[in-house]
Amino acid sequence: GGLLSKLITDVSGASHVFLGGVTSYSNSAKQTFLDVPKAVIAEHGAVSTEVAERMAVGARRHFKSDLAVSVTGIAGPEGGSREKPVGTVFLGLATANGVQSYRVYHRSSRSHIRSFSAYYALDMIRRYVNGHAPLPETIQTIGD
Repeated sequence: GGLLSKLITDVSGASHVFLGGVTSYSNSAKQTFLDVPKAVIAEHGAVSTEVAERMAVGARRHFKSDLAVSVTGIAGPEGGSREKPVGTVFLGLATANGVQSYRVYHRSSRSHIRSFSAYYALDMIRRYVNGHAPLPETIQTIGD
């Protein structure tokens, strides 16, 4: 819902490195602004590795940036399923080297799930920029 952009732009001088962001809350926004094919959303769901990767690639292309990050998840308290419970989040990182995605699960309140996801995305950027190895593809934590 824009928390990642807020955290980045809270830092003075962010305009030197942050080109912009898209808060694509709806499926139609993912399709229109980030070029996520409707068929990919229909097949895998809006909260999926495939959609997170397409979102990041679309953002990188539209902003003509060195890297782009995407976040798509279920912060709750409604909306979860057995396969994708509340707290399931997929993040994408698109760079000149390709795209990677991560599944994270953080069982907690809506605000904590959102914060955890945004800070995890910031850590993905930090690791990439500093040449550190990425974290495991799946992270599971128990909140609160």
